[in-house]
Amino acid sequence: MATAKLNIIDGNTALGIEFGSTRIKAVLIGADFTPIASGSYEWENQLVDGVWTYSLDEIWKGLRQSYRKMAAEVFELYGENLVTIGSIGFSAMMHGYLAFDQEDNLLVPFRTWRNSMTGEAEEKLTAAFQYNIPQRWSIAHLYQAILNQEAHLAKLDFFTTLAGYIHWQLTGEKVLGIGDASGMFPIDSKTKNFAQDKVAIFEKLAAEAGFSKKLNDLLPKVLVAGVDAGHLTEEGAYLLDPTGTLQAGIPLCPPEGDAGTGMVATNSVAQRTGNVSAGTSAFAMIVLEEEMQNVHPEIDLVTTPAGDLVAMVHTNNCSSEINSWVKLFKEFLDSLGLEVSMDKLYTTLFNKALEGDPDCGGLMSFGYHSGENITGVNEGRPLFVRTPEGKFDLANFMRMHLSSAFGAMRIGMEILKTEHIKIDKLVGHGGIFKTPEVGQRILAAAMEAPVTVMETAGEGGAWGIAILAAYLKNAQQDLESFLQQQVFAESAGVTITPTEADLAGYTTFVKRYETALPIEKKAIDYLK
Repeated sequence: MATAKLNIIDGNTALGIEFGSTRIKAVLIGADFTPIASGSYEWENQLVDGVWTYSLDEIWKGLRQSYRKMAAEVFELYGENLVTIGSIGFSAMMHGYLAFDQEDNLLVPFRTWRNSMTGEAEEKLTAAFQYNIPQRWSIAHLYQAILNQEAHLAKLDFFTTLAGYIHWQLTGEKVLGIGDASGMFPIDSKTKNFAQDKVAIFEKLAAEAGFSKKLNDLLPKVLVAGVDAGHLTEEGAYLLDPTGTLQAGIPLCPPEGDAGTGMVATNSVAQRTGNVSAGTSAFAMIVLEEEMQNVHPEIDLVTTPAGDLVAMVHTNNCSSEINSWVKLFKEFLDSLGLEVSMDKLYTTLFNKALEGDPDCGGLMSFGYHSGENITGVNEGRPLFVRTPEGKFDLANFMRMHLSSAFGAMRIGMEILKTEHIKIDKLVGHGGIFKTPEVGQRILAAAMEAPVTVMETAGEGGAWGIAILAAYLKNAQQDLESFLQQQVFAESAGVTITPTEADLAGYTTFVKRYETALPIEKKAIDYLK
């Protein structure tokens, strides 16, 4: 307690704020990299005129409230006002499209990663680049707008990601961490910049469609971890803390995407290491030793915050359907006048899943709240299906939803097997692992590999970007050594190896999952 207070007084701290799909979280860490205060704000994306989006007002409201709650906790625990911070970092959901004119006006509502509206652009760019460009990538959104001849393009001066936008507004710097940038446009891992050969290809395609602006003029500048990315301006300090307590001049690290902060939070930036982040969406990140031999539409190629190449199996859906059912159970309990906390309800239901059959008793679900690229589903239709003879009980029902949360990811990992990619370590993090053992055990069966969950898993990406902010003062070391020797030197983790029964059961489940996919696709036609 006393050490943390001195860290706060001396400004020997780092602050990370991450904009997740359902929560904005602020985590303040001390000199030993452990959290000393936090604050959060719950939010949800909105489907407006067919577009998944968040409003700018909600973005700033959430940022201020998460910061205010963290600062209030600092005062309550340590009796100090948060006047200065050693360094700050922002991260957010990757991809998407935030487009601005020369006067910094937003031209169209923020188009998030969750949208599946860029199919034509995805197909044409992937073919032209010979490099997978998923629908959610920023360049796919731009090219689709060009193909659609959208009016806003005449005024387009700059486009970026959510993390890049926040950073720009608080520092005046139009920059982006290389990991987040790798979800905007392909990166050249040698130059640590956007791949200029593909920039030339894009500009030729765009010109053929009547768009003549230079792509490099529209994109943010790419920065690797450890580089000074600007300082908090007077206006930025006020945006973050309207009370005027926080001082300007604080250095910021490059803004990063949630994939990069997940790699940092799990010490998974070295080659042949990987991590699985599981929340509203889920993705497995495997740091590659060399480039893949083939183009796979189901596999993204992105980078670590240091710029090393990463294969990402990204699924748009993971825990949303689980959350929906837990809320339904809570409503039932409330109707009976029974007071049960959400934490206890989640823990009880998750632990119940361990009593279920390894193959989920023949039950099947698709928790698709939005489209799913890996399985070729364009729109979300959450679906629960069973046969009359299936073993329908609570244990199998919960195990089914947890198993389904990793179903699309398992299909993506099967593709990686064809590239003979080796994995020495796999770490899980995110809210689905908050209940010990349960999600970890089912993920191990899905990935067919041991899975480690660290003590810091619950802190997630906000802690990861705080670590990247702290790395500003330690950049004389490479990022891999900094994490291994300083941040995780004494970090304990729990590893679960899948049992033969779990492996066999999940294999049966995922075969049923793939066989039943046509039912999910048909649901789109019949449920409008």
